[in-house]
Amino acid sequence: MKQLLLIGIGPGNPRQITYEAVDALNRAQVFFVLDKGEVKDELLQLRKAILERYIPHRNYRLVQVEDPQRDTIASDYVGAVQDWHLQRAALYARLIESELAEGECGAFLLWGEPTLYDSTLRILDLVQSRGVTLELEVIPGISSVQALAARHKVALNRIGEPLTVLPGRRLAEQAQVDNLVVMLDGQCAFAALDDPQLQIYWGAYLGTADEMLIAGPLNAVREQILQQREQARLRKGWIMDTYLLRRLH
Repeated sequence: MKQLLLIGIGPGNPRQITYEAVDALNRAQVFFVLDKGEVKDELLQLRKAILERYIPHRNYRLVQVEDPQRDTIASDYVGAVQDWHLQRAALYARLIESELAEGECGAFLLWGEPTLYDSTLRILDLVQSRGVTLELEVIPGISSVQALAARHKVALNRIGEPLTVLPGRRLAEQAQVDNLVVMLDGQCAFAALDDPQLQIYWGAYLGTADEMLIAGPLNAVREQILQQREQARLRKGWIMDTYLLRRLH
């Protein structure tokens, strides 16, 4: 049977890859890499650097393909994501059928933690529903959420309080903020909040040489985050950031 590994490689620092992930890297014969275009070429090069760092031999194949593009301006967000997943599922099914032989082990290198705000597991459900048979294994990784808290030297939750993790587009729905981690906030939803009791711990490019960290009362550091975030996005062409919002007692 064909084997497929989903390997969590952390948010950007190669030293945060686990021993289990290194073992998995050395089991795979084929690595599938999605090319997201020139703007995000840095992410592709980071994946290649990880392979070179942790695999002493070169007895593996790198299968690099263009990633289908999601419609980012569609009014139906969920529908657009589902269409994108279907495109990816068709691509993954073709890759597994044509590039991975029976008995071989393939792998995807996934940023952060494969089970947290990553679509690969859902897409592979679609692949298997098409009749593609494979043995799947998930190797956990350090998430950007963990890295954010560690770099700011804060716990993600306080005693007896809940921790909520959500995408930026759902932030406005929250009536109460205790300990709230926001991911995928391309529209900077935090900028619309006006609450003097909110503290923010923000980070971008966590674990990389370009790491950025800002913390403080939201009303005091909001403009600093917006300005530095936009400058970094224009300079690099992309940005990956996340933040923790906490209500002060």
